[in-house]
Amino acid sequence: MSDVRSTSSRPQRRHFFLQACWLVWFGIVSAWPAHAQTAWPTKPIKLVIPFAPGGVTDTSGRIMADYLSKKLGQQVVPDNRPGASGNIGSQVAATAEPDGYTLLLVLDGTFVINPHVFDKVPFDPLRDFSPIGKIGDSTTILVAHPSFKANSLRELIELSKSQPGGVSYGTSGTGSIVHLAGEMVKQRTGANLVHIPYKGGAPAIADALAGHTPLAFASAASVQHHLKTGNLKALGVPSGKRSRQYPDIPTFAESGLADFDINSWVGLVAPAKTPRAIVERLNAELNAALADPEVRGKLEASGIVATPGTPDAFAATIRKELGLYGPVVKTAGIKLN
Repeated sequence: MSDVRSTSSRPQRRHFFLQACWLVWFGIVSAWPAHAQTAWPTKPIKLVIPFAPGGVTDTSGRIMADYLSKKLGQQVVPDNRPGASGNIGSQVAATAEPDGYTLLLVLDGTFVINPHVFDKVPFDPLRDFSPIGKIGDSTTILVAHPSFKANSLRELIELSKSQPGGVSYGTSGTGSIVHLAGEMVKQRTGANLVHIPYKGGAPAIADALAGHTPLAFASAASVQHHLKTGNLKALGVPSGKRSRQYPDIPTFAESGLADFDINSWVGLVAPAKTPRAIVERLNAELNAALADPEVRGKLEASGIVATPGTPDAFAATIRKELGLYGPVVKTAGIKLN
């Protein structure tokens, strides 16, 4: 009788044993992702900057790298990968492991203009990246030589229509955000404006100072001194609201172009499928940095106004501007290859 009880209880004991093993294993597996997320980061993080060292974009990336290194407890290392208007560095980031150890500093032109002006770009700004957040907007100003007859955008538009050869404006290059700003003014008003592309903003400003080119679109930081000395005058800013740094300069909308709102911006993204917990942690640290007076001061010194926000809001900005600039590029026939 005892042998029967012993034999019949074996399957039951085996069932309880297997059930206990399953519960232990389930507990370990369930806890692992949470542990992995709290452990990140455990090694240095690479911040790909798709432009050469120096300049506003590179400077903003290095400011953020310094701050994030302190807050994350791991070094955030800038990695400059210039070339093809940002396409080369962006491809490096797009194909990296989505583990939180590769980030990309992204400029508006790379993500929302390049897909339209190049026949093919080696990444998809919507499919290949997880937006973290926008760092800030760079104020752009339309400036003119003091001898130029027009003193506002409205006057410029009317003057250009009376000039058989039109009025020239210089920019940092073909396909830049400021080139598109000029094209949008032309397409919306019929202004006779002639684009003069330069290899960077500095030579465009130099020719405006010398009077060789009557107009130039330039970053606020690069013309601040010249506006104070009177060597250049401001005709307007293409953004939707007046600049906090230059509150006396009217917007294009105030000069008759309703809803004209173009901003050059810089932000952070990660490769697509980067864990959401890591993206949210980076966004929180980014927003904390943008609230820090020292960081804000450094950004403003380089011409960038901090714009904290959510990953979803940044994604919406990218999607909206991709749709905005496509028709402008097509109508103007702008191509870079």
